[in-house]
Amino acid sequence: MYEFDSTVRYSEVDQEGKLTWIALMDYFQDCSVFHSEKVNLGVEYLGKRHLAWVLSSWQLCMEHMPKLAEKVKVQTWPYDMKGFYGYRNFVLRDEKDEMLAFANSVWVLVDTETGRPVKVPQEMKNTYGMEPQLPMECSSRKIEIPKECEIHEKFTVPAYFIDTNQHMNNSRYVQVALKYLPEDFRAEEIRVEYRRAALQNDVLTPKVSIGEDRVTVVLCGEDDRPDAVIAFLRKQVTG
Repeated sequence: MYEFDSTVRYSEVDQEGKLTWIALMDYFQDCSVFHSEKVNLGVEYLGKRHLAWVLSSWQLCMEHMPKLAEKVKVQTWPYDMKGFYGYRNFVLRDEKDEMLAFANSVWVLVDTETGRPVKVPQEMKNTYGMEPQLPMECSSRKIEIPKECEIHEKFTVPAYFIDTNQHMNNSRYVQVALKYLPEDFRAEEIRVEYRRAALQNDVLTPKVSIGEDRVTVVLCGEDDRPDAVIAFLRKQVTG
């Protein structure tokens, strides 16, 4: 397991002074990057070998969002690697070691020159080491797209959404999707399925379906194929 301590910053809270979903995702994503750097399997290592870990899906669950200036601990560990897939858990804890939020994630190791998935080397598995999976009810990696969605105004992916993989950063899809939540909708879980990496200057069309306990946002490319599907849930559901 890798972990780091932090304090909830003013720049990470919403109008109620609580940690935002985007800040939580960034904490988790940063923790996984720090872990890889710590074991010398980070950005430079992958870049020299023309490899990249690409996030396939997130399932983030919130118990209680910490407030401004609260001390928190961010933890992550891989629990399995099969074929070209990597599976990783995340936990956010408070000073009493109580769990505030947790997540499951599925990653794909990709050859950046061919764009194709590659088998995870045994050396990489050994270096990371595996730990027991977090006991949580994991959802399906695939998110069902509602038949009827409202189409919203297109937007162009800006340069500041792009990360070191030259793709739109994982949390920015959710940042865009949050715009379409009704004001009285308070999500307790977010699921994201990444189907295709958006690049700088790509034009995406948001398609939104709003239900009583679920809001689904589909971000589609110019060919009308989904790049990402984001589901916001009021409560945890199965399936």
